[in-house]
Amino acid sequence: MIKLMADSTCDLSDEILQQYDISIAPLTVTMNGETYRDRIDITADEFYSMMENLENPPTTGMPSPASFVDIIKDAVDKGYREILCICMSSGTSGSYQSAVLAKDYYYGEFPDSQIKIHVVDSKSMSHGSGWLIMKSARLREKGATFQELVDFNETYKTNVKHFLTVDDLNHLIRSGRLSGASAIIGKMLKLKPIMSMKDGKGAIVAKERGRRKVLSHYIKEFNKRNDEALTDFVIIGYTTDKSYADNLKTKILEETSFIGDIYIMQMGVAVGTHVGPGGLSMFFMESGHRKDNLLVNEVEALMEMKENFLKKFSNK
Repeated sequence: MIKLMADSTCDLSDEILQQYDISIAPLTVTMNGETYRDRIDITADEFYSMMENLENPPTTGMPSPASFVDIIKDAVDKGYREILCICMSSGTSGSYQSAVLAKDYYYGEFPDSQIKIHVVDSKSMSHGSGWLIMKSARLREKGATFQELVDFNETYKTNVKHFLTVDDLNHLIRSGRLSGASAIIGKMLKLKPIMSMKDGKGAIVAKERGRRKVLSHYIKEFNKRNDEALTDFVIIGYTTDKSYADNLKTKILEETSFIGDIYIMQMGVAVGTHVGPGGLSMFFMESGHRKDNLLVNEVEALMEMKENFLKKFSNK
């Protein structure tokens, strides 16, 4: 039997967690001197409501190794003999290190244990690690072995494509979840930045003016990058505005050939601390590794404008 576990930044819905029997170790968030466990002591909606009136920004803390150990021991007691843990990128959170410590603690306490435990550094944020967990659960249902799940995650984890846009960069800058150079660029542009993952941390890869163009950018990049063989579902994330996510889902259905499942899920407390209100994300499996940074996207946009101009006027 294979047990799946994660930290709470995976942001999967309660329904999905229950459907696939996925256990999560909660991160913590501290506001006004009070500390809350993500998804246990506070919900996402409660958090975003409180966030609007805070004098000082909230802070987050990684799950304790003990919280991961408790999940491991509970899984073993229930008969699981193989445990796969998928954590948020080690470049943005200490969850991965905490889970590795938990694994070491468990083997230290039970040195003769035959239980197999593997911890994945997903190199992902939010529903990026959630995407890997869901995919692992689906593969498990199809009969994948523990080693096959380990190999899949370690082979394809950097192919999970992230797109994230925010209404206000200050939350990401203040928390250090955005690289210094990207933060400066974003503040100078005064446009809506679109971020992805680079070396395990968030980086601005494009900029658009207004939400409608952001949605169009997501669709254009999805059509370029999507791995049709591996992407059997897409996850759309939002912080406070579900209609924003609904609009993206509609565009996927109308403007792409994608026929798989599309899930809309709220970004939780730990991730929302750094993203803030108005965040919108999209996750799918990318085919290969296309270069993806602000300069590359600017050049591609100029080339596209040139090609469109030539098509329009070359025969006139």
